[in-house]
Amino acid sequence: MKRWAVLTVAIYVIAFLLLTAPAFLIAFGGWAEKPLGAADLLELYSWYGFWIWLTVLAAGQALLLFVPIDIAERRLPARRPVRISTIVTALFLANLFTSGLLSLVLAIWKEDGLDVLLYLSPSKYWVRFTVPDTDTTLLQGMVIGLAIFWILWAFVFRSFAKSDAPEAFVNRSVRWLLRGSILELLIAIPSHIIVRRREDCCAPIGTFWGIATGISVMLLCFGPGVFFLFAERFRRLQPKGDRK
Repeated sequence: MKRWAVLTVAIYVIAFLLLTAPAFLIAFGGWAEKPLGAADLLELYSWYGFWIWLTVLAAGQALLLFVPIDIAERRLPARRPVRISTIVTALFLANLFTSGLLSLVLAIWKEDGLDVLLYLSPSKYWVRFTVPDTDTTLLQGMVIGLAIFWILWAFVFRSFAKSDAPEAFVNRSVRWLLRGSILELLIAIPSHIIVRRREDCCAPIGTFWGIATGISVMLLCFGPGVFFLFAERFRRLQPKGDRK
């Protein structure tokens, strides 16, 4: 079963890598002063942030498969894997909520919408002692906002983890992530179109992040389903005497 889980994660990573280039070209084609080419794609794939996000997604996909692996092997999942699934689900829902809210704010208030992140950043209030970099301040605000929503969603899914059976909890988590990603894309895509037509300076980058987050999490939702298909196929191919 663990090998099927590794294969599921590998399929997700390959799909993510293949979809990155067309999504980037569609989102920013015609926006830059010169047409985007291979050099721009190479710069994207060589950006450390891209690989950090992919690592987080792949690790989250693997952690979400802990409970399905136990179910497929007909073992009663321990509470620890269920708690891990709760934390991972809350993290991705927090990302969807944060990126969707940021896309909406940028569509309404243009770059001024980034001031929301500045107010969340500690550097804004330490200006007497340091001269913070704007990018660092924005990143701090983003991380703090994400952490707040992460904690809130963790409390919500903690109650579900206590009341639901393990399989029901997995299904609930996948449904919430899938619906959340669809709703987030319904906000991020129109917001990106709006800021592109206004020819905003930095807003399209924020709305593109919303699109990338929505697509990433949507693809991630298919992991448990694909894994169960692999597991069912594996059981059918096994001799009856070898089945547990």
